[in-house]
Amino acid sequence: MPKLLDTVSEKPVIPPGHSIKAPRSAAIAGIIFAVLYGSSLVLMVLSIPPYALADYEWVRTHAKTVEFALIMVPFSGIAFLWFIGVIRDQLGDVEDRFFSTVFLGGGLLFLTLTFIAAAFVGGLLSSYALLSSTVIESGVFLYGRTMIYQVLNLYAIRMAGVFMISLGTIWLRTGVMHRAWALVTYALALVLLLSIGFSLWVLLIFPAWVLAVSVHLLVLNLRNPPDAVNGEVH
Repeated sequence: MPKLLDTVSEKPVIPPGHSIKAPRSAAIAGIIFAVLYGSSLVLMVLSIPPYALADYEWVRTHAKTVEFALIMVPFSGIAFLWFIGVIRDQLGDVEDRFFSTVFLGGGLLFLTLTFIAAAFVGGLLSSYALLSSTVIESGVFLYGRTMIYQVLNLYAIRMAGVFMISLGTIWLRTGVMHRAWALVTYALALVLLLSIGFSLWVLLIFPAWVLAVSVHLLVLNLRNPPDAVNGEVH
């Protein structure tokens, strides 16, 4: 009986250099998120001037482009939730509860803040279409513009950095991904956490990182199907 208890209580540990074969759904979800989120981000940044005091002519000239970008945001969020869920399921019994909590919290906060920023953009477009002069003269337009950049560039981007650091730490502790991936993740996450000011390239770091990780996982899955290895997550 003691031997049986010891066996049950043992926590599976992945040997260094060994990685669980990632399910294809994680890779596909990550790719979908990266493409949709990155595209919507680029469209909005190119359409909306990057300064809070910039004029509001973009509403007349680029409203349709921004509306199209906003349509992609919720779908990218669904893909991101799927990506988080499958990554956690991939870890299975080797999941570190502490860092996984930070990983999950950072991801959900990033997604929430992204939705809030998108809602502010949509609100500005709707308000301007109904009462353009009132929205401008009352200062609501300027307030909304400022809130969008504060939420997206100050808070959401840093939650993305927290998400990356916690996942990189999980990779180091479990050996699920090669050590180099964790180190690169740390470096990129620090850029997100310490960045000052607005830059499209900094904002695109997160979807680009998700895309790179997802493509890597998909390649691993295609080379080594999960069915070929016993005990691996499907």
